[in-house]
Amino acid sequence: MKTGFVWHEIYMWHSTGCHAGVYRPGLTIQPGIPFEEAETKRRLKNLLDVSGLSAHLQPITAVALTEEQLQRVHTSAYLSALKQLSNGNGGQLSANTPVGNGSYDIAKLAAGGVVSAVDAVLRGAVKNAYALVRPPGHHAEPDTGMGFCLLANAALAADHALEHFHLERVAIVDWDVHHGNGAQRIFWEDPRVLTISVHQDGNYPADSGHTHEQGAGPGLGYNLNIPLPPGCGDGAYLHAFDTLILPALRAYRPQLIIVPCGFDAGAYDPLGRMMLHSNTYRAMTQRVMAVADACCEGRLVLCHEGGYEPNTVPYMGLAVIETLSELPTAITDPNLADMQGLTGQALQPHQREWIARLLNELQGPLLPGPKEEGCV
Repeated sequence: MKTGFVWHEIYMWHSTGCHAGVYRPGLTIQPGIPFEEAETKRRLKNLLDVSGLSAHLQPITAVALTEEQLQRVHTSAYLSALKQLSNGNGGQLSANTPVGNGSYDIAKLAAGGVVSAVDAVLRGAVKNAYALVRPPGHHAEPDTGMGFCLLANAALAADHALEHFHLERVAIVDWDVHHGNGAQRIFWEDPRVLTISVHQDGNYPADSGHTHEQGAGPGLGYNLNIPLPPGCGDGAYLHAFDTLILPALRAYRPQLIIVPCGFDAGAYDPLGRMMLHSNTYRAMTQRVMAVADACCEGRLVLCHEGGYEPNTVPYMGLAVIETLSELPTAITDPNLADMQGLTGQALQPHQREWIARLLNELQGPLLPGPKEEGCV
């Protein structure tokens, strides 16, 4: 079976105007280019085409979600407010969450693209899938959009798997550099979804993503935050995977894994202070695939999230999709050698101590836990 791929040109038409980074232009702020814009995603799609990899991926048709589907995760009041802004001239949901004309309909198709990818994987039509969608979703909470995110794409897909395929355990592994607060809040009391977020400590949202945020009620212990200090590179991230993330996944034994795949932990990203490169993303993908193969017949869906450096994101994305499809291309990452050469890529002593402290703070039903039979 092939790797599935979700793409639609209309995703690139989500336009929020000439923001200067995250700021609205005005008399004291010159109009500019918003951080979350189409170019990084379009360049990734173009690189897939130029490399020849696109021809070997199985296209998955996105179907826009209905109001009924959206209301399983989002409040009707929030959806009404979003729709009103989108059907007018746009506006602001919050200081860093602009909405453009038509954004709501595009967001419904983006969320639907991730749901369609989950459908294809769970029906056995593809072996795994990557959804190159926009706008992103991992910051969207039930009653509000945040941080460029309008609808909770990954959470809606997880809910779909629970509702329509009657799964009992879905894992969300969010490696965007910013905390995956949306899924955390949505599944706060639901042990059917293990939410894991590895992110830069204190980045965004500023007071979110701490280790003590572990869920409540029956969901206690099923939300794991792994906040890493700024400056972490390949060594620290892979150590966190091997020490924290993979043992938790093995203990949980998910029937499906969804990865909100942000590339803003890349070394040159303007909205993060981490040092990852394309081979780190390749290695993280390999690790999650290995767990998926052992625990859930390889059922794995990645959905595109952050990543705001247009010259590096395409190569990181290509590395991930090459790994998913097991089809290497002849493309080489022109940034790789420079990124690998940055001082501090190896695991540093203070980072090892930090991760050891996190392990102690995260002890619960999943960490540390014994490996389950058939899931190694």
